[in-house]
Amino acid sequence: APAMASAGGPDPERPRPKPFLIGVSGGTASGKSTVCEKIMELLGQNEVEQRQRKVLILSQDSFYKVLTAEQQAKALKGQYNFDHPDAFDNDLMHSTLKNIVEGKTVEVPTYDFVTHSRLAETTVVYPADVVLFEGILVFYNQDIRDMFHLRLFVDTDSDVRLSRRVLRDMKRGRDLEQILTQYTTFVKPAFEEFCLPTKKYADVIIPRGVDNMVAINLIVQHIQDILNGDICKWQRGAMNGHSRTYKRPFPEPTEGSSVLAAGKRSHLESSSRPH
Repeated sequence: APAMASAGGPDPERPRPKPFLIGVSGGTASGKSTVCEKIMELLGQNEVEQRQRKVLILSQDSFYKVLTAEQQAKALKGQYNFDHPDAFDNDLMHSTLKNIVEGKTVEVPTYDFVTHSRLAETTVVYPADVVLFEGILVFYNQDIRDMFHLRLFVDTDSDVRLSRRVLRDMKRGRDLEQILTQYTTFVKPAFEEFCLPTKKYADVIIPRGVDNMVAINLIVQHIQDILNGDICKWQRGAMNGHSRTYKRPFPEPTEGSSVLAAGKRSHLESSSRPH
């Protein structure tokens, strides 16, 4: 692994710009990770070797707290609230994102959702130009919320989200009654109390999730603009009197970038994730 940067602030003379950090929030099964994956596809980044990627996706789910034996027993019975802000290790999340924004190589925890425990091995994340950070409560903590340069909220109908959640959890072999009890006891109240109020912090709201390709294409074009060297525009916050120009078109479907190969799964495949 490359040497870690010094503990101090980033060197102002560094040729590499700071990563552009995008937060992607929304309720359970709203399509957050699917939207992120579609953005990666349209940018042609999902076929690029991990270390060479200009765009990467991280999940808030990687930062679940290590549970006590008592909490773990509750979790296995579906009686632990994974949708509450206290379920996340906010300090570790904040320090990791801070290092990512400073262009450092970081190690992200690996969480096992079957045993509800943090594994010993970590995932090494190399510096990228654009970082998508998705999760149900990524805008809840102000220190973390203020780090994002762009905030997206995936706004999907609650009945659609519930049906997706039920189908997803039943495919994992979970009992229907337990799924619905967990949803009504923890998931729905937590969404209304903690997630939905953070929608007001979003810069862009995406109704219908990945079905809304107009919104996703606009976001992809903005990211392409950044990757093509106009990143200085958002850093300066000024256009300097020049009109905005786009340097390349969207990839056409014929280029093979807009459809995932059959059987191929990204690390954010929804079947392995709780939200």
